[in-house]
Amino acid sequence: MERIRIIVHGAAGRVGQEVVKAVCQEPDMQLVGAVDIRVTLDPLSLPDGAGTVPFSTDFANAIDSCQPDVVVDFTVAKASLPAVRIAAKNGVNMVIGTTGFSAQDLDEMKKLAEANEVGIVAASNFALGAVLMIHLAKIAGKFMDHVEIIELHHDRKLDAPSGTSVSTARAMLSARGRSFLPPAVPGEASESRGKILDGIDIHSVRLPGLMAHQEVLFGAPGQTLSIRHDTINRECYMPGVMLAVREVVKKPGFIYGLDTLLGL
Repeated sequence: MERIRIIVHGAAGRVGQEVVKAVCQEPDMQLVGAVDIRVTLDPLSLPDGAGTVPFSTDFANAIDSCQPDVVVDFTVAKASLPAVRIAAKNGVNMVIGTTGFSAQDLDEMKKLAEANEVGIVAASNFALGAVLMIHLAKIAGKFMDHVEIIELHHDRKLDAPSGTSVSTARAMLSARGRSFLPPAVPGEASESRGKILDGIDIHSVRLPGLMAHQEVLFGAPGQTLSIRHDTINRECYMPGVMLAVREVVKKPGFIYGLDTLLGL
């Protein structure tokens, strides 16, 4: 069986390190290189003791020298998009867990995937529980008119609101087909309500001690409905990432959201 050759972009980051470990545990995958702006040593020793791989700050050179089938990217948007352009032009598929992209960025990814006949899977959250949370929120949003989203993350997260919370809001609005109703009394200091997206208030909390948490809270006369997902550690993202790696080599084109791969 020919193994899927993988480069991890952002390999020194918290999630990137988990991806390196996960890839080394999969019999059908092979880590062939690592890239990060914070390279402290070259080569990178594999966590399973199976040897080393090149570790570089130069993404284009890594693509050329390591010849991967897939790049797994967990960086920041300003580093990820240039990497997508390089990978696509070299016929390399990508799995992207980076958030903070604009609609224009995602549209460019779609065009790059189609023009270069490569697969690109991008998702704001690779935790299967988070994907199910969004799916259930889409169902509930068809029947309940008032909703708010509270997302809580560690204090080193750069973007606010989180990509998952924005994806949740957009998914609910798409499934519902119309805006949610605003509060009956919005109040004078409306900016304190957080980001408002078609009647959905999104509140962001950034504190040390938190990991990644989100609650979708619906309200109706005499009742509330809460759908919550809590991330305990970054290992939770790995089953979703490994699924995306296996699927992206089979499906040229752009896929946004893990729910598509899960058939939701």
